[in-house]
Amino acid sequence: MTPAPEPADLPDSVFFKLVRVVNLTARPFQQRVGRQHQLTLNEWRTMAVLGTRPGLTARQVADLTGLDKMAVSRALGGLQRHKRLHRHEDPTDLRCTRLYLSSVGKSLFATVKAQARQREAELFAGVAPDELGQLDAILDRLIESVADRADRPA
Repeated sequence: MTPAPEPADLPDSVFFKLVRVVNLTARPFQQRVGRQHQLTLNEWRTMAVLGTRPGLTARQVADLTGLDKMAVSRALGGLQRHKRLHRHEDPTDLRCTRLYLSSVGKSLFATVKAQARQREAELFAGVAPDELGQLDAILDRLIESVADRADRPA
C-alpha cells in the first residue's frame, strides 16, 4: 500500500494561495481606488452586491459577500455617512430594512466597477478562457460547500 502524500507546506497549500490572491488584489485596490474615493474594501464589496441586486437586507449582503454581520454593518454605516446608501423599511415585513444605493452611490459604483473590471482583466490576462471557466466552476462549488457547512448547526 502506498502511503498518503504528506500535506504541502502551508504557503504551498491551495487555501493559502487563495488567501494570498485576495490579499494581493485587495492591497492595490485600497491604494488606488479606496483612497481616491474614500471607500473601504468592505464598502466596495457591499456596493458591488447592492449595485447589481438592489433591495437586499444586510443579512443577504453578508451571505453574498462572505463578510460577517459586523463587517457589513460597518460598511453600511460608512456608505450611509458618505450618502451612498438609502435604507427603506420592507412594507411586507417591518422588521426588515431593504438597502439601495443612492444616486451618489450608483455613480460611484459605475466608476469603481469600471476600474474593478480593468483590474480583473489585468489579473486574468495570463489565464486561458477555458482555464478561467474551470476556475469559476471550482470556486462556485467551493462557495456552495462552505456556505452549506456554515448553515449547519454546530
